[in-house]
Amino acid sequence: MSEREVMEFDVVIVGGGPAGLSSACRIMQLAQEQEKEISVCLVEKGSEIGAHILSGAVVDPIALEELYPNWKALGAPLNTEVKLDELHWLHDDKVSRQFSNWMIPKTMHNEGNYVISLGNLCRWLAEKAEELGVEVFPGFTAATVAYDDSGRVEGVITGDMGIAADGTEKDSYMPGMLLKAKYTIFAEGCRGHLGKQLIQHFGLDKDADPQHYGLGIKELWDVPAEQSKPGTVIHTAGWPLGNEAGGGGFLYHLENNQVVVGLITDLNYKNPFLSPYDEFQRYKHHPLIAKHLQGGKRVSYGARAIAKGGLRSLPEMVFEGGLLIGCDAGTLNPGKIKGTHTAMKTGLLAAESIVNALLGENPPSKLTDFTEAFNASWVGKELQQTRNFVPVMHKLGTFFGGAYNWVDQNLCSGSLPFNFTDVVPDYASLELAEKHQKIVYPKPDGLLSFDKLSSVFLSNTNHDEDQPSHLKLTDKDIPIQKNLPMYDEPAQRYCPAGVYEVVEKEGESVFQVNSQNCVHCKTCDIKDPSQNITWVVPEGTGGPNYPNM
Repeated sequence: MSEREVMEFDVVIVGGGPAGLSSACRIMQLAQEQEKEISVCLVEKGSEIGAHILSGAVVDPIALEELYPNWKALGAPLNTEVKLDELHWLHDDKVSRQFSNWMIPKTMHNEGNYVISLGNLCRWLAEKAEELGVEVFPGFTAATVAYDDSGRVEGVITGDMGIAADGTEKDSYMPGMLLKAKYTIFAEGCRGHLGKQLIQHFGLDKDADPQHYGLGIKELWDVPAEQSKPGTVIHTAGWPLGNEAGGGGFLYHLENNQVVVGLITDLNYKNPFLSPYDEFQRYKHHPLIAKHLQGGKRVSYGARAIAKGGLRSLPEMVFEGGLLIGCDAGTLNPGKIKGTHTAMKTGLLAAESIVNALLGENPPSKLTDFTEAFNASWVGKELQQTRNFVPVMHKLGTFFGGAYNWVDQNLCSGSLPFNFTDVVPDYASLELAEKHQKIVYPKPDGLLSFDKLSSVFLSNTNHDEDQPSHLKLTDKDIPIQKNLPMYDEPAQRYCPAGVYEVVEKEGESVFQVNSQNCVHCKTCDIKDPSQNITWVVPEGTGGPNYPNM
């Protein structure tokens, strides 16, 4: 540690998403109100703020209203209010049926919400944070949690730069810095690699169900002006996933003749032959979806895991020296299919708790008042109301689970006296290949459907090839000796970026890892049935560079 440069701050924030940026802004607002100086540093692994941000996104502005009540006058990029809100059941690849408005759980209604680029909102929030005095460092990875001699979190160590693939130091080598803080906020997003470590280290999930995840795959399209209907929001359930997996599709019209389309596949699926990427390519050919895209041009592609377990899967969010907030903890409201507003609110609550502590005479090591404030806030009440939303879908399926949720949310406001749980981790739900038939997916037509490599190209993903792989195999033999015979090595299909392949070399099957392709979705870390793959941060600035996503 003596070789590392040390920088000290009052607060270090890991992650430039909506949770971390909201927290940074609110800390500085409160410091100014109290006429106190508080130093805040925010590190973001993307090449710029927003580069790694991917979400649908239909956003409830409730938390933004609290942070910046005059956000419209300030020019926040929420330009397209929802005007048309539809939910459809897709029976098959041709037939669909629209649900009447009264048939939709009220939590899924989108009146007053906005169709936005979440990346652009984060860029705007970063500007506001810097105006307030926050030191924002994009391109810096938080590689390791730093603990003091008592076991308290004292900050993070940024990733070393200039390490060759063989582990040696290149001429450009520069050791990472120790960023010390009185309090550290971890806001890395879903399945944050440090958040995962902290949950294990402190046993934060000992009283929670396993977290459950979905894989969201999204494309951004430019469409002809005559097809553009800004404010149109379409959600679907049923085909193409059907009985194979939970989840659903979405299509939103933004401003500037742009449309976003995507598919979320629940990662508790059983069939190892299922490919979420190929299911998404099929999805775009459904007449309901295709009519919005035909004649358009695909301009960006991305994928990201979604923490969707809700309250049942929420770990303790405070520990000695810091907090775990937003999707790093799993605060998405599954009943609304929204996590931005809840992530931002946890950031605001974290800021208030930290400032109160810093201004007090004896700052506590563990911010227990945050937990009380969280439970009493609207975000705590939202998650309490939808606590059964995901486990009941897992138990009863999309159709009957949806019917239960309609009764629970629309008639009882989430107060039905039943408690559903799902204690099977998503990776453990995968069944042996011998129980299933291979799925033959149609070849992409190059108009609506595309191959993986051309999609990864549109994500602007790049990593320095001469660096250690950030996809770590605990046992390099497991993919071929265990996963291949048992599950036909599902990494070939659950990865939406073509990172994992089984190739033949000199008559033998070899597991090939194309880490250069990785879009940082974290699906491999979640779904590998042997839990043999661990995602860690690559060298700074590596990964996708999403525009307007």
